[in-house]
Amino acid sequence: MTGTGLKALNWSYCTNGFSGHRLHEALEILSELGYTGAAITLDHGHLDPFAPGLSAQVSRIAGLLDRLGMNAVVETGGRYTLDPRRKHHPTLISDGAERRAGFLNQAMRIAADLGAPVVHLWSGIRPEDLPEEAAWDRLARQCEGLLAAADRLGVMLGFEPEPGMLVEDLAGFDRLRAMVGGHPRFGLTLDVGHCQCLEPDDPPDCVRRALPYLVHVQIEDMRRGVHEHLEFGAGEIDFPPVLAALAGYRGQVAVELARHSHAAPQIARRSIGFLRTAHDQLGEKGTGQHGRDGDSGGGVAGVGAVEGGG
Repeated sequence: MTGTGLKALNWSYCTNGFSGHRLHEALEILSELGYTGAAITLDHGHLDPFAPGLSAQVSRIAGLLDRLGMNAVVETGGRYTLDPRRKHHPTLISDGAERRAGFLNQAMRIAADLGAPVVHLWSGIRPEDLPEEAAWDRLARQCEGLLAAADRLGVMLGFEPEPGMLVEDLAGFDRLRAMVGGHPRFGLTLDVGHCQCLEPDDPPDCVRRALPYLVHVQIEDMRRGVHEHLEFGAGEIDFPPVLAALAGYRGQVAVELARHSHAAPQIARRSIGFLRTAHDQLGEKGTGQHGRDGDSGGGVAGVGAVEGGG
């Protein structure tokens, strides 16, 4: 409960903001600070999906999460996880897309072993020599293959619109979701900062629009027209209305500050303090709720969305 008696949202933190820490250290610090979830970015040093002994590492982290009472989401946005020279390459729409698909399949297996209900992904930037319609068709085919695996493993895909990529906004997500037939395991990862950056609607309206499909939330401050993840208070977003719009959502609300690992413990402390204060300002109107297992009812396939929904 918060200081006003409100049930807290599922405050979480993306481990890409703790790249200077071992994963178990990051999780222990986040738990000490009061976070109830971790969005684990698979990358070098944090459950490297290609490292020997991965199964034992996953088992140890699953046990630690259980002991700490934390839930997890698996994120796949490591910059150089697949190519040491080209950021975020290959993608689902570039040459070598099968490597990205293989990585995402591995991420789903890791998520299933961790008990994490959601695997996050994005489209990538459209190659200059690939016509737009062909890019959309290629992306939809890749997502259909991933969804078949998600069905087998019992996990959700949380697709994130990313500024500058083929799917960069909620309209693009709606288009892609229609192309995969509204598959029940095809959910949405909404980055609140991205709403401020480029969506035509303000962030609270974006949240309300997203709620039926919402399985994962990333949150940070941002300015209009500038895709730069900022600490809370350094951008333009009014956060209490955003948190009010999330009332009843029970998935993760994960701080994403990937370029702030130099002061990760301090920034994580400031971030949860800011969010708690903003949430307390809602008074009796802010009624978020979550479970520590991260598996919540309503919304898409019962993960992440709204109490009483469906």
